[in-house]
Amino acid sequence: MMTRRIMATLMTAILAMAVVFAGGSSESTDNGSGRPVLRVAMECGYAPYNWTQTTDANGAVPISGSNDYANGYDVMMAKYICEQLGYDLEIVKLDWDSLVPAVLSGTVDCVIAGQSITSERLQMVDFTTPYYYASIVCLVDKDSPYASAQGVSDLAGASCTSQMNTIWYDVCLPQIPEANILPAQDSAPAMLVALDSGRVDLVCTDMPTGQAALVAYPDMVLLDFSEGDDPFVVSEEEINIGISLNKNNSELRDAINSVLATLTVDDFTRMMDEAISVQPLAQ
Repeated sequence: MMTRRIMATLMTAILAMAVVFAGGSSESTDNGSGRPVLRVAMECGYAPYNWTQTTDANGAVPISGSNDYANGYDVMMAKYICEQLGYDLEIVKLDWDSLVPAVLSGTVDCVIAGQSITSERLQMVDFTTPYYYASIVCLVDKDSPYASAQGVSDLAGASCTSQMNTIWYDVCLPQIPEANILPAQDSAPAMLVALDSGRVDLVCTDMPTGQAALVAYPDMVLLDFSEGDDPFVVSEEEINIGISLNKNNSELRDAINSVLATLTVDDFTRMMDEAISVQPLAQ
């Protein structure tokens, strides 16, 4: 028969595990520094928001369980948040479709990965206030008949694709008249390769991804209809980029929001410009 002391110890362990799987933050853990560790998930393959590199150049951060490093806008933002809150940062590399499940399971504390704050995602996870505001653009080859397009209607009949499970693919591409929408790509790099190889006439993405792509693919042209008479129709929730957390982790959400409140849109823009300037393909 178990003693009361053993039973109490077991109950304490069970409760601790329950907190982890409910999505509590990792404030009770540290990496030997005495500081809490913030576990942040991202793809590490979605420049300029985040990417993988082989060294710690330009302030890159080690990827957990890997010899590689992560850098980009999301890493810069994660570093800033940790500096302000007194956390150590741990970057966890996951594929796009694994990000929300990781938050739900408590495997990570939050996701900083260029996620739009959509009502669909809000049914599963919580979000901070936006840490970036992204407009929608298209990329085409400079010799494409669509390179002179002035609005969405001018893209009629184009073959197109984008990254899976994004507003670009699910919301924007269907707005192109008579579009030949090909299967979604599993990553932003794959989307750009599809365009560069001539398999599609255009891809749809957001402004930072488009700007970064022009560095890597100088033969591409960026089409921005946001100030014209025939733009893509999207809601604010679809272009506001936030940090996702477990719904049971309001304390961490509020702490991160307090940091984001000290930054302006100009601060976001300067940080994004820096990320674009140091991405590996820009060097």
